[in-house]
Amino acid sequence: MREIVINSEGREEKKRGRKSKKREGEERKEGMRNKFFVDLGDDQEVLLLINRLLVEANNKSYGREIIFRDLVIHAIPKLNSKDVEKIQDQSLSEMERVKRLLDEHNEKNKTALSLGEFLVKKLSI
Repeated sequence: MREIVINSEGREEKKRGRKSKKREGEERKEGMRNKFFVDLGDDQEVLLLINRLLVEANNKSYGREIIFRDLVIHAIPKLNSKDVEKIQDQSLSEMERVKRLLDEHNEKNKTALSLGEFLVKKLSI
């Protein structure tokens, strides 16, 4: 069934072509995503842990199959601010950690040391 649209001349026309994927009242906020992809191919420990949890969760007589989505939906609300800070720290490279220490040192001691000067001072060279 085609939508009926009123054109610029005031006449009704049937709208042609594909329907827009946006439905009425379903506007996506900027920066919001609907789908996520989790690649665990490199992290075998986490992959084994998730598979073990899924096997344990599905070891039951009744009900539908528990999937990864169910685990995530249950676990996400349990994250707190300390967990988020820990995740943020894990995302830093070694060089970013050193630069962060340099910035903290300069701010604390009200100095303007360069990276080289900071490393010489910290390593006592």
